[in-house]
Amino acid sequence: MRFTRRHPLLTVVLLCALAVLAARPADGDGFPAPGHGSASGVGAEVARLYEEAATATERYETGRREAEEQRARARRLEERLDRERRETAGLHEELGRIASSQYRDGGGLPLTAHMLLADDPEELMRGQRAVRQAEMSLDKAIGRSERAEARLARDEAEADAAWRRLEKRNTELAALREDIERKLEAARWKLQGQADASVTAGACRGAVRLDQPRTRFTTSWVAPVETYELSASYGSGGARWANRHTGQDFAVPIGTPVRAVGAGTVARVSCGGAFGIEIVLRHADGYYTQYAHLAAVAVDQGERVWPGQWIGQSGTSGNSTGPHLHFEARITPETGSAVPPVPWLARRGVSL
Repeated sequence: MRFTRRHPLLTVVLLCALAVLAARPADGDGFPAPGHGSASGVGAEVARLYEEAATATERYETGRREAEEQRARARRLEERLDRERRETAGLHEELGRIASSQYRDGGGLPLTAHMLLADDPEELMRGQRAVRQAEMSLDKAIGRSERAEARLARDEAEADAAWRRLEKRNTELAALREDIERKLEAARWKLQGQADASVTAGACRGAVRLDQPRTRFTTSWVAPVETYELSASYGSGGARWANRHTGQDFAVPIGTPVRAVGAGTVARVSCGGAFGIEIVLRHADGYYTQYAHLAAVAVDQGERVWPGQWIGQSGTSGNSTGPHLHFEARITPETGSAVPPVPWLARRGVSL
């Protein structure tokens, strides 16, 4: 009987292949979890810096609102004290008027003499009661004013201390935000440099997995970027295009996370030509969407995606005059089959 000799290297290769297959996730209807894969490289750094800048900005805005509230409280205290000062001054004036009247009518005579000489003692008593009431009101007003002054001094001291703390924190936050933005700007152009090199070589660098926050959208369709300004629209003319513009441009900085507008499968990832780095998704309703002029991709061809999943990062690769996302809705995966993307999204509940 003839025995075939086993090659040790072949055995090792087969065992490694089996280990890789066993480690792969099982196929199914579920979408991949956010942040799957390794988050590394410049693209991941840009995404992280975006998150840090957003957090620093949010904290700065919170501090600014607290400072405004402190100012408003101080203004209310000043207004209340001004009212009490005016009330006290009015009482002082009234008491002085009554005292002057009493002096003109009887000078410094004792009350008994006033009553003996008065034509109407009852009227005199009413006058004396008015004086006493005015004096009591003035005493109360003065006491209230003094308490208010003390309270205002205390509140102003507390408000001043709180204000100094807020100013110090806001100054630190502003410096932190500026530092993050400087780092972000440098990382953006480093990322774009890598993108340009990929386009020149006509070969993609591969997916850079981004650590996306675990947020699930309640809608089936979303805008391709979160914050943007609309620039060139579908059908517009210009020297940059041989014919009419075939998509909708979203003006966003380099490195902005680009989202899948709906659930689907990655039909194509390419890194050459006029569109630079681009991704084309196939959706269940038969339509396709294209995301072009990217700086990086975060998905691989054949991968399933969910609405809002980060699939790449915006850039200015290919035939582009500045950082933006070029978005198309198509009836096929190829150029030339685009439909107006804004009404296409609007029919799916997405208003731009």
